Amino acid sequence: MLEGSKLIGAGAATIALAGAAVGIGNVFSSLINSVARNPSLAKQLFGYAILGFALTEAIALFAPMMAFLISFVF
Repeated sequence: MLEGSKLIGAGAATIALAGAAVGIGNVFSSLINSVARNPSLAKQLFGYAILGFALTEAIALFAPMMAFLISFVF
């Protein structure tokens, strides 16, 4: 019973990877849309996009970490 619960919890933690992929897609699609509207701000907008990518990717790295913690530590 406990082993099955751990596997379900680890599987649920990895679902966050799909959300992170959607978030990264949204960041870069917004960058392309913004640069198309105002090309003179491309350099500044790219910096904001990299920041958004880094924060979204951090969430994507926390999800497998939680899955491994649920599977092997608890």
